Amino acid sequence: MKGDMKFASALTVQPGSTARDVSAAVDDLIEQLRVQDMTQDIDFLQIFISAKFARAASFITNELRQTLNARVMIGCTAEGVIGHDGADGHDAEVEEEPAISLLAAQLPGVELRPFALNGATRGEWDALLGDSLTFRRAIGITGEVKFATILADPFSTPMDDILTAFDMFYPNVPIVGGMASGSNTPGGNVLIYNDLSLHMGLVGVAFVGNITVDTVVSQGCRPVGKLFNVTAAKQNLILELNGRSAFEELQVAINALSDSERTLFRKSGVFLGRAINPDAEILGRGDFLIRGVMGVDPKVGAIAVGDFFHPGDKVQLHVRDAAAAEEDLAMMLAPQTFYSPAQGALLFSCNGRGTRLFDHAHADIGLVQEAVNGVPLAGFFCAGELGPVGGRNFMHGHTASIVFFRAMTESA
Repeated sequence: MKGDMKFASALTVQPGSTARDVSAAVDDLIEQLRVQDMTQDIDFLQIFISAKFARAASFITNELRQTLNARVMIGCTAEGVIGHDGADGHDAEVEEEPAISLLAAQLPGVELRPFALNGATRGEWDALLGDSLTFRRAIGITGEVKFATILADPFSTPMDDILTAFDMFYPNVPIVGGMASGSNTPGGNVLIYNDLSLHMGLVGVAFVGNITVDTVVSQGCRPVGKLFNVTAAKQNLILELNGRSAFEELQVAINALSDSERTLFRKSGVFLGRAINPDAEILGRGDFLIRGVMGVDPKVGAIAVGDFFHPGDKVQLHVRDAAAAEEDLAMMLAPQTFYSPAQGALLFSCNGRGTRLFDHAHADIGLVQEAVNGVPLAGFFCAGELGPVGGRNFMHGHTASIVFFRAMTESA
C-alpha cells in the first residue's frame, strides 16, 4: 500500500445492550470511519469494548473485521472505554454506559507482528519466560522493533515477569498497554486476537519499520520530603533508611510534612518512589517508580512496599490526589506542544482514575487532547497499566500511560 501514515478513531455510546443496540453500535463505528475515509486498506485496528457489551464481543469484532478487513486486530473488554469520535471531534471517558472505542491505522512501510501468549500453569510460564530462544520463538518478532502494545488478562498473566523477559530479550523496546478490566472473575475477560476471542494470557502487536513513538507515563504523584538511601533491605521489606530504622525514618519524615500532605496520606495511603537511576545527580518527577506502602512492622523497624529493594536504592515519599494527578499529567504532556503533530494515540488509564479520582468527567483525555489538539485516540480504563519508566517496562497502578504515533520521516 502506498501513501502516508494515517490514523482514524471512532467512539460509540449506546443506551442499552440489546441485539439492536449492538448492531447500531457497529454501524455507528463504521460510519465514523467512513467519514474519515478509513474503511479500506486498514493495517491495524485496536478495539476496546465496555463490559456491558462483553457478551457480544465476538459478534462486534467479527462484523468489524469482515467489513473493514483489517490485517491485524487486537482488543479487550473493559470496565470503561476512552475515545475520540473522529467524525465530530467528540472526546469522552465512558464509565457507565455500553460503549466501544477503536483506533484504525494505515501504516505504509511498517511491519506489524501480532503475538499471543498463554501459559496454563506457572511452570509453563516459567519455561516460556526463562529462555531467550523459547521466548523469541513464542513472540515471533524479528527486525528492529520500535514499539509493542500489549493487552492481558490480569487473572492468568504474570505480567511483571513478562515485562522483565521483554526487557531482557528485546531490550529498549517500549511497551504500552493495559490489563483487561471487563470482569472481576477469572475467565470473564475477552481478549481479541484477529478472528479469535481468548479468555487467558495476553495479545499484542510489535511495530517494525517506518514509525516512531513517544511514550508518556504519568503516575499521578508528586514527591514530598527528602530523599533516602536504602541501606538494608530484603525483597519487598525496607529495613533501614540512611542507616537507621526504616519505620522510624519514615515516621519522622511524615511528621515533618505539612498538615495538607499528611491529610493526603490518610486519605489515599502512603506511596514510596524508587529512583530508576539511583546514580542520577538530580531526581524529580518521572524519575521514580511509584509503589504503595503495604504495611509496617514497628518491632523490627521495617516497612513493606509493593516492589523489591536493594541496598543502594534511593527512595522518596510521594503523595497522590486529583490535583497531583492532573498536574503530573499536564507536566508530562507539555513537551508534546513542541513536537510535530501526533498522528494517532492510545491512552491506558487506571480504573481508579476517571470520576473515581477527579471531580469532573473526561479529565485524562481532556488534558491529552489539549496537548495534541484532537488526535485520533482510543483507550480504556485498565486493571493495571503498562509503560516504560527510565528505559524499563513496568506495570503500574493509578497511572495514565500513553503512546503517540508519528511517521519516522517526521521530526519529533
